[in-house]
Amino acid sequence: MANQKIFAGARIRRVRTAKGLTQTAMAEGLGISPSYLNLIERNQRPLTVSLILKLASVYKVDPDELQGETGLSLAALREVFSDPLLVGELPGEQELVDVAEAAPNAAAALVKLYRAYREQADRMSDLSEMLAREGRTTAISATRLPMDEVRETFERHGNHFPAIEEEAESFHKLMGQMGLMGPGDDLSGAIRGWLKQEHGIVVRVLPVATMPNWRRRYDRHSQRLFISERLSPADQLREIAMEACLLRMSVAIAAEIEALKLSSNEARRLARFELGRYAAHALMMPYQAFLSAAERARYDVDVLKSRFGVSFEQAANRLTTLARPGASGVPFFMLEVDHAGNRFRKAGAQGFPQARFGGGCPKLAVHAAFAQPGQILVEAVEMPDGAEFLTMARTLEGPQGSFAERPRRTALLLGCDLGFRDGVVYGDALPGAPGKAGAAPTHALTPVGPACRLCERAGCLARAEPPVTRPLGLDEMVTGLSAFDFQ
Repeated sequence: MANQKIFAGARIRRVRTAKGLTQTAMAEGLGISPSYLNLIERNQRPLTVSLILKLASVYKVDPDELQGETGLSLAALREVFSDPLLVGELPGEQELVDVAEAAPNAAAALVKLYRAYREQADRMSDLSEMLAREGRTTAISATRLPMDEVRETFERHGNHFPAIEEEAESFHKLMGQMGLMGPGDDLSGAIRGWLKQEHGIVVRVLPVATMPNWRRRYDRHSQRLFISERLSPADQLREIAMEACLLRMSVAIAAEIEALKLSSNEARRLARFELGRYAAHALMMPYQAFLSAAERARYDVDVLKSRFGVSFEQAANRLTTLARPGASGVPFFMLEVDHAGNRFRKAGAQGFPQARFGGGCPKLAVHAAFAQPGQILVEAVEMPDGAEFLTMARTLEGPQGSFAERPRRTALLLGCDLGFRDGVVYGDALPGAPGKAGAAPTHALTPVGPACRLCERAGCLARAEPPVTRPLGLDEMVTGLSAFDFQ
């Protein structure tokens, strides 16, 4: 405590007020001048060790109480004022410190009120989603961060952009006509050659120590594009292709962004990044060639990633884009989560099937995949309304760091309607699949739900929250399998 300055003016003032003392009376008891106590209460002087001991002996103040829980309340207040409704309201963090110090009870009440508001907003969102599944439209809306707006927009929009597909095919042909790429040639070398020839841009791969925080960085002054060596060859190719596509397809990408009708410049900037990545995939895996290969391989992602020199994630992502009229593939959708269950990428050939599939059920194999890294887990799942899906889940390894860094690992779920199982190689792994010796004629289905709040399956061992549609069944005489019994 002697090495740490403690400013506890608000807490000293509360102690004095609670005991009904004036500054003069309290200063007399502590053996200091009233003016010095006034400076302490205004946080212009720190508490000394001798003064803390005097407060403890004369006024029975716990020394730990003087240090308080400002850090905890400050973190909670930061959460409150980072909400889109309140962001930008405060000029700086000092006001939060003042509130936490001067009125901790009011700060705690504010945090409690905010969390109740968030809980109600989540419930309204769940109810809106449930009504949408039943075909009822709602006018419920909430203030969203730009990232949330972009994610929701892309999840609803089918993961297919015809204008960008055409531009990518044209770009691919152009590099062949320029003599940069022939049959079987390296695409990475062709794109590097195009960047150098058309824009004077030279690509350099830099070590992690030189570029520790970036995947890709373009230096306009030196006309050099820097790529991190921590990326795999497939990810390095995607970053180079993104830069080339953002230069070559700027008009087409800008038109698609305009059509999305996003509400802010920040949202449009994020959308440009997402469409740049889409364009890179379209260039790396040209539509018609990829669709033909996918149909011949029965949508085997491992075969496709080897054939096109891409990663498992890139090939799986590309499968969700095969929605060209008259030349469409199986309408796959995908979901990517991390260890903590955060869902941060959802897409589908016809939009992510949020209403039919949900993706928030803890029983999905995508969560079990972390226990078996690199293994493909296949299962057929059944929703409460009888909808059936074929799902495949596998872990993905992120950028490689140094020995001391923990690698980033996520899990990807790729799914489609179960009716397509005969045309998809993963359907062969289901119990009862045709061609399996002694197989039963029916498929084993795992009962899942859209999300715990929207699922009414009784006795579910994996239930994490009660459903918003049913009252809790609180009976002292009966305890169900779930922690949240309902009527």
